Amino acid sequence: MSPAEPQAIPFRPQGDIPVFAEEKEGWKGYIEWEKYPGKKKRVQDVMSRYDFPDPPEFQLVPLPTTNPILTGERWKQYHSACGLDYIHQDSWKTVLEEKSEDMIHVLQFPYNGEPPAERIIKTEITDNKDHFVRNHGGIPDIEAERFTLDITGLVNNPKTLTLAQLQDESIFPRQSNIVTLQCSGTRRIEQIHGYPGDGDELINAPWGEGAISTARWTGVSLKKVIKYCGGLKDGAENVEFFGADTYFKKGAVHNYVVSVPWRKVKANEVLLAWEMNGKPLPKIHGYPLRVVVYGYIGARSVKWLYEIRAIKQPSTAPVQLKEYLYYTPQIGKQNAQYSNGFSIQDMPVSSAIISPKNMDQIVHDGTINLKGWAYSGGGHWPVRVEVSADGGAVWYEVPYEKMSTKYYYAWRTWEIDLPLDAEGWMELCARTWDNAMNTQPTFVRSAWNWDLHVTSSAHRVKIYSINRSRPNTAKRLKQLEDAGVPLLPITRPIPFDLETGEEYQKAMTSRAWRDPLE
Repeated sequence: MSPAEPQAIPFRPQGDIPVFAEEKEGWKGYIEWEKYPGKKKRVQDVMSRYDFPDPPEFQLVPLPTTNPILTGERWKQYHSACGLDYIHQDSWKTVLEEKSEDMIHVLQFPYNGEPPAERIIKTEITDNKDHFVRNHGGIPDIEAERFTLDITGLVNNPKTLTLAQLQDESIFPRQSNIVTLQCSGTRRIEQIHGYPGDGDELINAPWGEGAISTARWTGVSLKKVIKYCGGLKDGAENVEFFGADTYFKKGAVHNYVVSVPWRKVKANEVLLAWEMNGKPLPKIHGYPLRVVVYGYIGARSVKWLYEIRAIKQPSTAPVQLKEYLYYTPQIGKQNAQYSNGFSIQDMPVSSAIISPKNMDQIVHDGTINLKGWAYSGGGHWPVRVEVSADGGAVWYEVPYEKMSTKYYYAWRTWEIDLPLDAEGWMELCARTWDNAMNTQPTFVRSAWNWDLHVTSSAHRVKIYSINRSRPNTAKRLKQLEDAGVPLLPITRPIPFDLETGEEYQKAMTSRAWRDPLE
């Protein structure tokens, strides 16, 4: 393969560039692949002519300090080779139009982004512009008045519905819930730093603590739609969702397809949503219609939905069968198979310290302020958050009044003034308990898996403690202030003597000097 980004060789056509027509008028960026095996075969033939860039190495070396962190050059070139370069160009324009200017662009294309740390938990409901984005392909641009949704497969009365029909309350009652969506890659950077794994920059993007957000989603329960279609036929145990984005996997092309069990739908925990926080869905979040699966891994909440198919077994599409698998710690590049990992569905209990940040140096008076989030999926919710200043030996409970509203399907933000007398480097920890008494593994090593999913261990942040309530520390801080010398960073040397000769003599006399008496 050719060099990886940022040294990737610019795209150079190898023969004629194919033309793949968009499937429907008013559906820009939607190419239907699943219904046309011949088109898929043509893409494979085209892709085989190219020496695409290598995946970038971002685990065994420091991450780039740029923003975007990774640019996804090989994914852009996959699209360019197939005559779809407009998709990645238009997608980036949508990012710049719809997301906050200072978003952390974890991967430019397909777009993956999270907000800056200080805004992750600014409010318990995330602003649309700050809501994290985890895409697997480009961003289609679909006109609502031309939108249709096909209900197919093992349903008694297959139908094609318009958005207007779905929004007609005389047909379908509306449902609105506050729901947290979380990518299984949340806090992946901790696994990367300690124990690297699979290095696919799309599947295993280097997420921080911000790949989780909360919104009020409004739409119609899929259960009601299936009932309108006469219910399911015998043997239908799963529903499959088709998204209009184009997705490449190991030299082949697909639409984005996943499934969830019918039992999840029966619980009214699968929403077909057209509204996000009281506004129409942004394009980047699936306009005009998307799936929101409560308590599940975010990968099941398909955007730009165009078909729902009732099926017997879980989907065999690559995102469902070959990705989002959780392996045991002895599985890796040497022995991983699709069949020896289990499919991630319910999200486990998890938490994060958002403030202070790792490696912060903090002057305080015996307490430090911690803020963060806590979450549990799968029909559970956070009931308690505990924090520790000594790596997890002594825990303090976050006061109940310092936790945000309790929702059935959403996170809780929290805050605590943590007692801290000790000085020097400290390891802060946070862990959450949910209503089923589930809590988090103690160390990230306990949560490690080859695909680096679900970093659910107690979150750990190293900080340097400077306790101003201690006399010697107060004295030094005054000396620095009087001399006009900044305390921070602590690595900057002090330009004056640490004590006078008289002070040294007095102190050493009181200590009987350095050598023993006899």
